[in-house]
Amino acid sequence: MGNSAPVGGVLATKAVRDALTAKVRFDTSMSNERPAESTRKDQDIRKDVSAMRRSYGVEGITDLGSDPMVAFTTWLQEAANNEYVVEANAMVLSTLDSAADGSDAISTRTVLLKDISQGGFTFFTNYNSRKSKAIEMNSQVTLLFPWYVMERQVSISGFAAQVDRSESEAYFASRPWSSQIGAWASAQSSPLASREELEQRYAGAAEKWPQGSVVPCPPHWGGFRVLPISIEFWQGRYSRLHDRIRYERENTDAHWEINRYYP
Repeated sequence: MGNSAPVGGVLATKAVRDALTAKVRFDTSMSNERPAESTRKDQDIRKDVSAMRRSYGVEGITDLGSDPMVAFTTWLQEAANNEYVVEANAMVLSTLDSAADGSDAISTRTVLLKDISQGGFTFFTNYNSRKSKAIEMNSQVTLLFPWYVMERQVSISGFAAQVDRSESEAYFASRPWSSQIGAWASAQSSPLASREELEQRYAGAAEKWPQGSVVPCPPHWGGFRVLPISIEFWQGRYSRLHDRIRYERENTDAHWEINRYYP
């Protein structure tokens, strides 16, 4: 991809300059001098929320290359190296749940990316969880990496499938002992009577597999790999003229097409 249009041209010089100078500023003051929330009218709060606004920077997307997985790895590494990004590998996973009555509902949660291989993005979870049951019914999912402080995000659409058992066992063995015990203690997404019940289950698993012992990978625990059919790289730009570069293909075996979209 080539460079974005340079600052200037059809854009008014003063308007662009004003946008750039607002880069690090919130247009709404968040000082402690405001009245207590309980004494403010709902209308005032709505106005404040409506006015919250941040102007983005000048740096845009130039050439990401022909392989979106290589481009993503580069962005992930840059996010990991940024001291202000918390858990660069955190991604928002959305699935479509199908109820017994035939109705559908989208559910969303944050999971951690744990591998980029075989052309996909891998995360691990309880196979009895809500997300896993949803994937069983409908394998199409979306992922979102929101790197806010870098004014970047990557959104992915694709199909999820369980990884090989050996891959799940290998990753489980690399986890800290406490996380291994937690995987046995939690009947993820099932109703829980109390926090004490969870703590008791954890204590029971810890007694069965003391620290230093080999904790087996639960049969109901493992990984999913999401094979993408769309990967969009988004970079915030001045005046809301954001850059959106999307890699798209018809199926997971097809070649990628690269397109730039209006923000």
